[in-house]
Amino acid sequence: MRIISGKHRGKQLHPPKNLPVRPTTDFAREGLFNILNNLVDFEDLRVLDLFAGTGSISCEFISRGSGEVIAIDNNYQCSRFIEKMATELKTDNLVAICMDAFQYLERSNESFDLVFADPPYNMEGIEQIPELVFKKNLLRENGLFILEHSKHHDFSAHPRFSQKRVYGNVNFSFFQPPSPSLTPPGGRE
Repeated sequence: MRIISGKHRGKQLHPPKNLPVRPTTDFAREGLFNILNNLVDFEDLRVLDLFAGTGSISCEFISRGSGEVIAIDNNYQCSRFIEKMATELKTDNLVAICMDAFQYLERSNESFDLVFADPPYNMEGIEQIPELVFKKNLLRENGLFILEHSKHHDFSAHPRFSQKRVYGNVNFSFFQPPSPSLTPPGGRE
């Protein structure tokens, strides 16, 4: 694995072989970040990376100048590897937290510009993740939630779904919070 773009472009990531992960392929990551180049301003972006695994997505955001990336994974070795990567990249903007992603979603009262989730494709409860993100108001105004999943899941009926992109076996579903309601002059809607 390698960092695709930004100030750390080309940096190789060498996670331990025994990590229980399925990293997002370089091909899919490149496609995802090509889309994001047109949707977000990476500078000062506050990102939450759920089910972070090797931290390859987190490192891409850091390389592109994001202000802060919180990487959540329940595997101790994954969290330690992400901390190691933060040290190698000489950044204190990448924070790894060893915690179950569902517990984090239930407990968090923080808000982010972008939330990315890459749960195991066969994980029970994957369908609940978009609703948890919106129920907890994790996204700031104009924020973006991206869920990586297999072709066996379809989120297009979700009220906040905006688009889906496919890169080989990798599917990304994009969701956005409701637009803030505009109050007309006089204060009545």
